[in-house]
Amino acid sequence: MTEHPEALRWKVYGERAVYDNRWIKVNLVDVEPPDGSRFEHHVVKLDHVAIALLVNENEEVLTLWRYRFAVDQWGYELIGGLVEDGEEAAQTAAREAEEETGYRPIGEPEHIVKFQPLPGMIDSPVDVFMWRQAEKVGEPTDAEEAARIEWISVDRVLDLVRNGEVLGSGAIIPLLYYLASRNSGAGGSR
Repeated sequence: MTEHPEALRWKVYGERAVYDNRWIKVNLVDVEPPDGSRFEHHVVKLDHVAIALLVNENEEVLTLWRYRFAVDQWGYELIGGLVEDGEEAAQTAAREAEEETGYRPIGEPEHIVKFQPLPGMIDSPVDVFMWRQAEKVGEPTDAEEAARIEWISVDRVLDLVRNGEVLGSGAIIPLLYYLASRNSGAGGSR
């Protein structure tokens, strides 16, 4: 079998927007899967997101403890935001870290992972960058981001994820990636 068998590629005949605003775009895409049927499939398009994973010398991760109304839940998240026009994803992650926490990442970031959170229906690229140093330069400029800013031990991460206390793939994937790479001696390790 080939790595990318063309016989399994879906054909796209066109698409039309059914909802479009600054934050979200919903399209109906005219598709034909390999079985030959043809139908319209919803695709949600969201902006490119950049996430900052800040890990200090004590193996603690900088997190936001916040409320998300869409799921009516409190939990831990990493720092991140939408990549603005003309901005590189790493710049976005660093800018968001400073705005949301008052910590400025130091040095060149390590790009640790790029992913799509739900590629069957959502197009929302996420890039994650890690820094091992940050300096406190002030207070957060966006006071609505978090109820508290907290350095949590990396050793607590797995339990927090297991208990549903870490919200969203933008935090869960980078944290689990970091744990796996730390344990394997691969990228992201000391």
